[in-house]
Amino acid sequence: MPTSAVSRLSEQARRVEPFHVMRLLARAGELEALGRSIVHMEVGEPDFPTPGPILDAGRRALADGHTRYTSAGGLPGLRRAIAGYYADRYDTPVGPARILVTPGASGALQLVFLALLEPGDRVLICDPSYPCYRQVLQLMGVEPIAIPVGPETDYQMTAALAESAWTPGVRALVVASPSNPTGSSIAPEVLSELHAFCRDRGAALVVDEIYQGLTYEVPDRTALALGSSDLYVINSFSKYFGMTGWRLGWLAGPEDAVEVMERMAQNLFIAANTPAQCAALAAFDPATIEILETRRLAFQRRRDRLLPALRGLGFGIPVQPSGAFYLYARLPEGLEIDSMTFTSRMLEEAGVALTPGHDFGRHAAGRHVRFAYTRVIEDLDEGVRRIGDWLARI
Repeated sequence: MPTSAVSRLSEQARRVEPFHVMRLLARAGELEALGRSIVHMEVGEPDFPTPGPILDAGRRALADGHTRYTSAGGLPGLRRAIAGYYADRYDTPVGPARILVTPGASGALQLVFLALLEPGDRVLICDPSYPCYRQVLQLMGVEPIAIPVGPETDYQMTAALAESAWTPGVRALVVASPSNPTGSSIAPEVLSELHAFCRDRGAALVVDEIYQGLTYEVPDRTALALGSSDLYVINSFSKYFGMTGWRLGWLAGPEDAVEVMERMAQNLFIAANTPAQCAALAAFDPATIEILETRRLAFQRRRDRLLPALRGLGFGIPVQPSGAFYLYARLPEGLEIDSMTFTSRMLEEAGVALTPGHDFGRHAAGRHVRFAYTRVIEDLDEGVRRIGDWLARI
């Protein structure tokens, strides 16, 4: 009897969990095709288009025939531009040899994990956190150890929490600032303590800075300002720079490790998208930064509109997020359904798409949902009105 294709899949592949938000997004599309009006607050993608200077640079690249491979490490000019961005904006010198351009932050994440970890190793992550951390680690045969975090630490890992969860075999800690799904940032002293903790135990500190630039009230920072060459920082042109579909990111790390990861990239990816790299050269132009800063202030206004409105409906948001474009909210008290049911019914019955807490871990996931304020204020207001009406009916 022939073996089915499904039976030949690896055990790691079988264990990969879906993004529940993508299922909800697909259902929202079906409802819209039927004529339903849907307010989208589920997907973490800015509604703003890619800035004009970046588009112009991409068009020029295509017109000039820049469609061949680059080196696996990325265009030398782009690596220099990223290094210059750290120097100019963050007063942090980072040599271009410490920068590797990747196919999105996802490519950077995979390279860093593959470079640092062996099957059977363990990695400390926050719960809640970006779901791909644990999924990619599990695909590699690495065990993610999720540390429950809450408002008492701004939903961030601390050295004390890491110490309490420490176990033999831990080789790395992963943190994000600002974070998904909570929008919280790591205070510099907390990050410094985590760095010292990792050094003392021979573990690597990996900092996801994909939402860098999108901060409110707190200074825009980078972990590289610690002045150490042993950090691994992941970043992207997707969020602040508005280039989600261009699939372009980068990593910064020790120079010898970056050289190894470039060899890995040669085999895994060949190189990042060439026209996207050419376009990204314009991302750091003053005219582009001016556009992006205007958008950052628009995101802050959206947060300031949505946060009190949701609190007024009974959602628990104990910490005002200082970055990204998310609100991680506890369901109103007395609501006897979990977040998965809540988001499904909210979509079907009220026409509002949200993300269930189950996408981000297990710690109180059934009582939390994520709101993305990636739509104009009028849409956010309409979403709040629909949610309020629905809560009043059930």
